[in-house]
Amino acid sequence: MVEPAPQPDGEEKPLGVKREEEIFFKGVSNVKPSVPIAFEDLEQRAGEKMRPEAFGYVWGNAGAGDTTRANRTAFQRWQIVPRFLRDVSHRDLSVQVLGQRFPVPVFIGPVGVQGIIHPDGELATARAAKKLGVPMVLSTFSSTPMEKVAEELADTPRWFQLYWPGNQDVCVSFLKRAEAAGFSALVLTLDSFHIGWREVDLQNAYNPFAHGDGLANYFTDPVFRAMHNLPDTGFEAGAVKKAIPMLTNPALTWNDLKLLREQTRLPIVLKGILHPDDARRAADEGAAGVIVSNHGGRQVDGAVGALDALVQVVKAVGSKVDVMFDSGIRRGADVCKALALGARCVFVGRPYCYGLGIGGEEGVAEVLRNLLADVDLTLGLSGGASLADLRDLITRQ
Repeated sequence: MVEPAPQPDGEEKPLGVKREEEIFFKGVSNVKPSVPIAFEDLEQRAGEKMRPEAFGYVWGNAGAGDTTRANRTAFQRWQIVPRFLRDVSHRDLSVQVLGQRFPVPVFIGPVGVQGIIHPDGELATARAAKKLGVPMVLSTFSSTPMEKVAEELADTPRWFQLYWPGNQDVCVSFLKRAEAAGFSALVLTLDSFHIGWREVDLQNAYNPFAHGDGLANYFTDPVFRAMHNLPDTGFEAGAVKKAIPMLTNPALTWNDLKLLREQTRLPIVLKGILHPDDARRAADEGAAGVIVSNHGGRQVDGAVGALDALVQVVKAVGSKVDVMFDSGIRRGADVCKALALGARCVFVGRPYCYGLGIGGEEGVAEVLRNLLADVDLTLGLSGGASLADLRDLITRQ
């Protein structure tokens, strides 16, 4: 678990202080971090370690990458205004989301096909999540069946991200499996009913699904196997071509959400919201939350920066639904800015994937430790004792 260390007088050290001391004292023995601290170095090291096609899949953006740059530019437009002579000796990083208290504001976002990043894939990520107590969102397109990931997570909070299949019976089967495996919320991704025009993947002629990667939940689903007369066990090469046509459903409309609500008792979170009217509609349709996201710039080139959209969505829905955020989180200041602008929590993607590619479970854990330490220090040095204090410490440039 992510916990502060005891101080000599019995008080607990803040998380960021603990992490800095751990690194600096190891430095006395000339031991330096094995996983790069800076995001740019992390990305470069992952590019050196991973297969080019796999790295390109994680790193790549839609088109010219303008949306990814817009995400970073949006963060730069907002600035933290530190306040001083406040008691920040004890800092609370916990957040309330969907009626549950979580110890940290950073969740592991849903990234599919992690088996192309590291042989242990989602199992390594789950072990890191369990070690640190960081909530994890598992993708439909995981390289490991959801039940095995849930088993690895044990009591660690977990949500299941759904890419709504083109076959309704398979969709319902996924929902029932997720409930049985202890996932406590359903994250419906809206913005990926087709793969965006990703120039790197196209140049590499590489789509992991065509190779059967990321389809473990399909290949282990009893409904999918029965409808295609697949054997009870084992893998059949033809299963890939049977699965690909039903991976997504571009015909979905708002009216289909009613069916989803009827088929699951889990709270439903809509991921990919950028327009305030869509956020209002989500609230009207009974969604428990929305995640403001442009899929990290991977779907639509030239789209609005996610942080800019967050401001408008929070203004539109207020407290009607829980508003969350992803796209562009790189450092602790990014997390703090998103929370200051009204996000209940944030989801991180590429950074932990790069850690996974570099060092498996420990690589993911190191990236998360560093990010959470950065959040803690940024909060305290800005004059905040709790994340709620951040709302008074930010201004637009």
